[in-house]
Amino acid sequence: MSVVKVIELIASSEIGFDDAVQQAVTEASKTIRNVDSVWVKDMKVHVKDGKIKTYGVICKVSFRLDDEKTKKKEKKEKKQKKEKE
Repeated sequence: MSVVKVIELIASSEIGFDDAVQQAVTEASKTIRNVDSVWVKDMKVHVKDGKIKTYGVICKVSFRLDDEKTKKKEKKEKKQKKEKE
């Protein structure tokens, strides 16, 4: 059985909304495995002197939690790799 966890992230970009979402996924993927989906909860722009300066998004990022078998397998592989070095 899979368990999915959802976290909320805020990200921004000077390029556009798509890039802001990609920034959220990129940052989340640095510390979280198994990212499955992103739901954009809200979007906004920051304006300065009548021009859009940055695009912002509030995202819900979903990811599957590892089960015990996966954790044990990864731990074993890491140990074997260390022993070879």
